[in-house]
Amino acid sequence: MKIIEIKELSIPEIKIIKFEKFKDERGYFVEPFRKSDILNFNRLKSMHNINITQTNQSFSKKNVIRGLHFQWNPYMGKLVRTIKGRMIDVVLDIRKDSPTFGKVVTYELSSNNETDFEEWIWVPVGFAHGNIYLEDTIIEYFCSGEYSQNYETGISILSEDIDWSFSNGAKIILDNLIRNKTAILSEKDSKSQSISDWTKKPEFFIFNYKDLTNRNLC
Repeated sequence: MKIIEIKELSIPEIKIIKFEKFKDERGYFVEPFRKSDILNFNRLKSMHNINITQTNQSFSKKNVIRGLHFQWNPYMGKLVRTIKGRMIDVVLDIRKDSPTFGKVVTYELSSNNETDFEEWIWVPVGFAHGNIYLEDTIIEYFCSGEYSQNYETGISILSEDIDWSFSNGAKIILDNLIRNKTAILSEKDSKSQSISDWTKKPEFFIFNYKDLTNRNLC
């Protein structure tokens, strides 16, 4: 895994990891993940102690909206990339007492065989995660915890108390999909709770900014 660049988004705990493709006249070869290479970068400190315990792949049709999902017991960080297609990744800060609590950052991830690189987005513990699909798309994500049905929940991407000021225009795309009635959401996601609802749950206190930071989980 040859890491070319690490970028921080407006919420600096969210990282974009750009890694090289090795191309020749036959096509290309890419090594998407190698733990020892991650360990070489102090800026990826929240990834140093993770173990990848589950890998997921999903296909979503154009205009599908997923999320915003998160879990505890075990905690789950996610390393996400687009294999085919184009999507906007949406990440919401749910950490109690965080200076960016309630804000989202967004980043477009696409797949193009002509580029010399690919990208991951790293979503650490303390953030809810979702996607807006701009075309039929396949994504892959590595998880630092196994899925636990009884310890997961979500916040509606339509929640009016989300702060989209870091969204780089993604809110306009979302609003257009909703207004034109072309958005495709699961019943579970469309009926998810607001941020305000979440703060009233006892589990809210599990995602404490200071504690997660001290434990290098975010």
